[in-house]
Amino acid sequence: MNLILLALHDIPARQVEHLAKLSGAARIEQIDAQTYRLCEACPELVEAGKPHADINAYCFEQQIDYGFVPAGRHLSDFGLVVMDMDSTLISIECIDEIADMQGLKPEVAAITEEAMRGEIDFAESLRRRVALLKGLDEGALQRVYDERLQLNPGAELMLTELKKHGIKTLLVSGGFLFFTERLKPRLGLDHTHANTLEIVDGKLTGRVLGKILDAEGKAQWLVKMRDELGLKPEQVIAMGDGANDLKMMAQAGISIAYHAKPVVREQASYALNFVGLDGLIKLLN
Repeated sequence: MNLILLALHDIPARQVEHLAKLSGAARIEQIDAQTYRLCEACPELVEAGKPHADINAYCFEQQIDYGFVPAGRHLSDFGLVVMDMDSTLISIECIDEIADMQGLKPEVAAITEEAMRGEIDFAESLRRRVALLKGLDEGALQRVYDERLQLNPGAELMLTELKKHGIKTLLVSGGFLFFTERLKPRLGLDHTHANTLEIVDGKLTGRVLGKILDAEGKAQWLVKMRDELGLKPEQVIAMGDGANDLKMMAQAGISIAYHAKPVVREQASYALNFVGLDGLIKLLN
């Protein structure tokens, strides 16, 4: 195993040396001032996929992301990356920003947080939130896209690297088709799936059309795409931030918790708590 260290800041030598000692690494390789590879770390420190408690606590305190990665693992080993949209690929929760157009952001955001923490069923939470949007002009969706939607740091760099390695991308969201269908050509994504808001006479009706794409639906789309590409589970990476992503992440060989809720960090292969999405590339490259 190699222990990979990632940070937004230059990592002091003393911190690298301390982590090398904690991990039992044989040598230290500096990739750049913010990225290190601690080679031949002790694999017994990673039992049943759980990180070494001392390393986890120290890295979190120093705002360093880390991962135990098998020596020789490379991006070219993978064929598919599946991503959540809201608060993963992009920096906002679209429904919260739509609600802000109605002056209802606090009410909707509170329900969003409950669902993200896994405290209420996602489908129920989505119906409750969308119902509050009844009567809103459909132009509000375009305003959110134009004025508020931003990619998370490192998103474009990550996607560029994935394309270089011929890795397919799937954006699967419990959010809305209005946004995924605009991001697809903008970012060159291969596939997208999301929920559809019902709009009648230019107004949101407060309902979602068809079956709600929930946690189970996300997992099913991952499996479907994986099978169509003829990939094994270990050739798939899934990224998410909320409880609604856990079933999808469980179907992938590697799961990445991106600036995620504690329940997601605890179950993911790796957690990127501080660096951007391009941390995936540094971790596996």
